[in-house]
Amino acid sequence: MKTLQENLAALATLPLGLHGQDFLLTWEKTDEEIRALTLVADSLARLHRARKSIRVFDTGLAVSIFRDNSTRTRFSFASAANALGLAVADLDEGKSQIAHGETVRETANMIAFTAETIGIRDDMYLGEGNRYMREVAAAVQEGYERGVLHQRPSVINLQCDLDHPTQSVADLMHLRNHFGSLEQLRGRKIAMTWAYSPSYGKPLSVPQGIIGLLTRFGMHVTLAHPEGYGLIPDVVDLARRNAGRSGGSFALAGSMEEAFQDADVVYPKSWAPYAVMQQRTPLLKRGDQAGLKALERDCLAQNARYQAWECDARKMKLTREGRGIYLHCLPADISGVSCERGEVTADVFEQHRLATYQEASQKPFVIAAMILLSRVRDPVATLRALIEGTPVKS
Repeated sequence: MKTLQENLAALATLPLGLHGQDFLLTWEKTDEEIRALTLVADSLARLHRARKSIRVFDTGLAVSIFRDNSTRTRFSFASAANALGLAVADLDEGKSQIAHGETVRETANMIAFTAETIGIRDDMYLGEGNRYMREVAAAVQEGYERGVLHQRPSVINLQCDLDHPTQSVADLMHLRNHFGSLEQLRGRKIAMTWAYSPSYGKPLSVPQGIIGLLTRFGMHVTLAHPEGYGLIPDVVDLARRNAGRSGGSFALAGSMEEAFQDADVVYPKSWAPYAVMQQRTPLLKRGDQAGLKALERDCLAQNARYQAWECDARKMKLTREGRGIYLHCLPADISGVSCERGEVTADVFEQHRLATYQEASQKPFVIAAMILLSRVRDPVATLRALIEGTPVKS
């Protein structure tokens, strides 16, 4: 109860402008708004674990649109919506009228009549996912302004081609809990490194989300990858600017060993090169199966040159006092378990497995906090009512 009251007191000091807003990229939100998000997520998690209701809505829909496969994010969105009192409706595009030519503008309004929020995952097409989310957001805004919708649902990015906000903020929450506070992250080193995978085409959004967010908290962030596996240059520049403002640092490294040296946290994760994702998008849009197979063949051959980029016990010993924290968005490519050779050895993953599950457990509360802050005018009063068990006025 003391921590909850401290969260409320801290939240009350922050200038917030999140009501009625979407959550599409972490770098579009102020430091104060990110801090508020962590305070609300922590409060909701504490209440839920104490078996207290966090129901804020009496009715309403949370609409999900998943254009790529998902386990953690899909169920986290459903769990968050349900806990807040919303019913979840998943838009199956194959069962909708989209195949008959229904426009994004029309679909967005038709699914939004009683919706409080729309969660979208669209990470397959570089240059398309975030653009699609903004098209949906613009459509519901027009519907609201023109009187078609009596309320304007918020749009939440459940992963796009640029960023994975629910994942990066869940990672931030996990580190906050481990080290004690956001302030305790200052001066800590995190290695965001590419790791080998026997597959190709994995989005850039997780590593971009990490370097785009954690550089804002005074951390020393090192991005490591083989030559040719760079991220979107604009996001790398953003991370460098963030580090300069926060008093942290941002560096590039050419090996996993260099990045792991004295790191407090490591995040070995495979992703496709930016140049490959640029080639892949037009092939996917054209349905060019022959071109996709040729690109995959070339990329897998390129990946195979870097199988030594594997998180193993030897590299983990390079971390600070050999006790670095291992992060992963899951599922990890585990050598000898899910694949012959992958991102991480089985012994290292097993040592950190339950901690990665704890990391993932932050996501439902992060999503719930995003929904609450975007839909509730007075989050302090709402949380106080939840703590006291009195009726919530949303």
